[in-house]
This record gives sequence, C-alpha cells and structure tokens, in this order.
Amino acid sequence: MKIVLLEGLGVSDAVIDRHARRLEEMGHSFAAYPKNADVQVQIERSRDADVLMLANMPLAAQVLEEAKSLKFIDVAFTGVDHIPVAEAKRRGIAVSNASGYATQAVAELCISFMIHLLRNVDRTQERCRSGGTKDGLVGNLLCCKTVGIVGAGAIGKRVAALCRAFGCSVLAFSRSAVSDPAIDAQVSLDELLQRADIVSLHCPLTEQTRGMIGREQLAQMQRHAILINTARGGVVDSVALAEALERGEIAGAACDVFETEPPLPTDHPLLHSPNTIVTPHIAFASVESMEQRAEIVFDNLYAWLEGRQINAV
Repeated sequence: MKIVLLEGLGVSDAVIDRHARRLEEMGHSFAAYPKNADVQVQIERSRDADVLMLANMPLAAQVLEEAKSLKFIDVAFTGVDHIPVAEAKRRGIAVSNASGYATQAVAELCISFMIHLLRNVDRTQERCRSGGTKDGLVGNLLCCKTVGIVGAGAIGKRVAALCRAFGCSVLAFSRSAVSDPAIDAQVSLDELLQRADIVSLHCPLTEQTRGMIGREQLAQMQRHAILINTARGGVVDSVALAEALERGEIAGAACDVFETEPPLPTDHPLLHSPNTIVTPHIAFASVESMEQRAEIVFDNLYAWLEGRQINAV
C-alpha cells in the first residue's frame, strides 16, 4: 500500500519517523508532505495513493477523482466537513476520524473563555496596562450560573462536568436523548437560549445546524448572557452575532472557529465587535492532544490495514 500524509500532525518528526519505519517494515510505502491547500499539488501528491492521511486541511473532490487507487481516508480531526465524504462514499472509499483526541483540550478552553468574559479579564488588563483600575468592570463568578450546552456529545458532556464542578446548573439541547449526571435537564433550543447565562456550542456542522444561531436565536438570549463557539464557525451567523454585540443584546462572545479557517480577512465583523474573544482555532491544539491525535490516526491506519475499520465516519 502507498500511504500519503498530506500535512503535518503537530507532533515531532521522531513520532512520524517511528510510524514510517513500522509501515515500511510491514511492506508499505509512506510519504509525508508539508501542508499545501493547492488542489493541483494535492492531486499530484495523492495520484497513486491507496491511503490519504490529513488533519483539517480542506480536501477537494477532484483529488478523489484523480486518485484511482484510493481506498481509505484517515482524518486526524473530529469534524469531517472539510472532506468530500459523499464523494468518498460514492466511490467506496472508507473514511475514519480521530474523534475524542481533543475532548479535554476543547473543554478546558471553554471554561477559560467563560471566566475571561465573566471577569472582564481582557478589558481590565487593558486598564491595568494604561494605568487604570477595575472601576466599572467588576465581574461575575462562574459559580451558580446556568450553562446551556448545545450538542451533548463527548465534548459537550465534558464541558458540562467541568461546569458542574464550578457549581453551575447545566441545560442541554441535543437531537438525541441525553443521560448524563452533569446535565440537569434536556430542553428545547429556545428554552435553553432563554434560560442560560452562558451558551456553549458543541454541535457538528451539518445542513441542519448551519446558521442555527442567527438573529432570531440571539434575540432570545438574556442581555447579560455570553455565547461560546468552539464547534464550527458555520453554526453561527457572524454578522448577526457582531450586530447583537454592538447593540448590547448579549454581553459577550468567544469564538475559536469561523466560516473559514484563519487567517481571517481584517474586515471580519467579529474582529471588531465589543467584548469578543477571538482565537485562531486553537481549542483542539495542545501538546498532549496532538500526541493523542497522532496515536489515534495511526491506530486507525493499522486497524484498516488489518481489515477492520475503527472510528468509521
């Protein structure tokens, strides 16, 4: 089998070399390339591949059309909306992901965002640097807040557990039944938006969730409420969110994801809205989670080579 890694996995060369040697000892060839989003470059690198491995770099459908030998796409990421899954299915190409590697990393960042916004950390830091004080910016505790979790999968449940540790009550909206000791009640999206002090998004991007948080939904939130998005950018209408923040309809927001991968255009509305934390898709990225991700994605590969698919999409 010819196995092609189309981008780095955020781990040391020693980790990649160890797996490359193992694969070569098994009789396979392994080639690793630096990230390149150019479709023609991807086509050339993938042309004779039996297996493609990549993380969150968009993979064009044209690559699948040209890769006549392709049998397996091994995605070192949880979401697969950057992969032409429907085309892969049509061609009989198996797809696996690395679900679970970033659960703790994303959950911890969510808690950090909540505390930063509630305690006005960024604004008080600016005051301190300019010789000012905390006057008028004394914040609130996370303890005793009502947190609404939209999408109660593994990450949503982990965020719920951490919130409960801080003394919060937790509501959840999910399309399937939820049973978890950290979640007090499963409610409709409308009820969650109306009751929550903090709304944290953890749902995948699908045709059903695209734009699910727009003007109508933001208008239902309380004026002191904050919105956290570490899910997918397309779940939120960025223009509507920026307008709600400008008008003071909600108190703040933290966004780690956007409609496109950073770098963002400098005129993106959320780069200029008040009391908004923006980060360039860092939630999944920690040293520990990158190492775990590499192990999961190579385990996927070894299992598939043995004739059994795990973490199937």
